[in-house]
Amino acid sequence: MNKIAGLHHLAICTANMKEQIEFFTDKLGMELVALYWMHGVANTWHGFLRLNDESAIAFMSNPEIQNIEVKLGQTHGGNSGANCARGTMQHLALAVKSHEELMALRDRLRSKGVPVLGPMDHGMCVSMYFAGPENLSLEISYSNEPINAEAWIDPEVVELAGITPEELARFKNPAAFEDAGGSVPQPDPATAPGPHMTNYPPGVYEAIMGLPDAEMWNRVENQPPVKVG
Repeated sequence: MNKIAGLHHLAICTANMKEQIEFFTDKLGMELVALYWMHGVANTWHGFLRLNDESAIAFMSNPEIQNIEVKLGQTHGGNSGANCARGTMQHLALAVKSHEELMALRDRLRSKGVPVLGPMDHGMCVSMYFAGPENLSLEISYSNEPINAEAWIDPEVVELAGITPEELARFKNPAAFEDAGGSVPQPDPATAPGPHMTNYPPGVYEAIMGLPDAEMWNRVENQPPVKVG
């Protein structure tokens, strides 16, 4: 059974935190709910914009990000159908509940000078497309019913992806897993097949991954920066 309940947050790097907050609050009506020093990361801010009580769009910013070169077609797609490097975010799709809500947001965006393409009826969903600051490719969508896998998994594309019938059956119905209540030990980061997190200084990743789980629980200052009440 799928235990993933939805999006908690999607983190996006920014060289201009204020510009991103301005866009998502003014153009889309989202609320800023957190802006603080990112835990465990030197000289870096973290900002959260509310989607609902369980989900947010998050931005991280520090002075070094502005020095990373932007190359459309490599670091960024530039639109919702263009290529970018593997492992990077191609576009971000936000959900609304109805066509009326979609059109209301289109009115809001266009009235504030943001060109919007669509809506377009994809069958499984209805979507419209526009740009955010720093070459973000954005989409807003709604669906009237859950996606029917029997209708939307194309046998031709399955074959092109190299997926066998046995693999497809497994992908559609992942095997159940009996957890051990959190008692499974950390695999050796030097020999575990991974994937592994990268871009750490030499030796740091292995050292961090080797820390006891109990030590990680209280590794960062977890109190909000402002005392309430």
